[in-house]
Amino acid sequence: QVQLVESGGGLVQAGGSLRLSCAASGSIFSINAMGWYRQAPGKQRELVAAITSGGSTNYADSVKGRFTISRDNAKNTVYLQMNSLKPEDTAVYYCRANGGTPGNDYWGQGTQVTVSS
Repeated sequence: QVQLVESGGGLVQAGGSLRLSCAASGSIFSINAMGWYRQAPGKQRELVAAITSGGSTNYADSVKGRFTISRDNAKNTVYLQMNSLKPEDTAVYYCRANGGTPGNDYWGQGTQVTVSS
């Protein structure tokens, strides 16, 4: 089992920045990749950014150039630095850890990000 605890959400004005953190604990040796997803009201959950154990990253087109995902292996923590935030970035942001096998997929509880115009 893997436990994920997110933090760092909040209310920010358009153009501002926030940094989300996701601290992992438990059987983290089984995890290949971690990522951030978001879900806005009335919309499906979507991938924002992901990072593999080897450091490869992937971003949604809507956040490229504004968001940066990184990881601190010593702290078992993944970060999402969000700059130049827009009102359309408003959503609940979820951390995900995936080991690539059935049942080895974990989600955090979510953290609210609200961007005011």
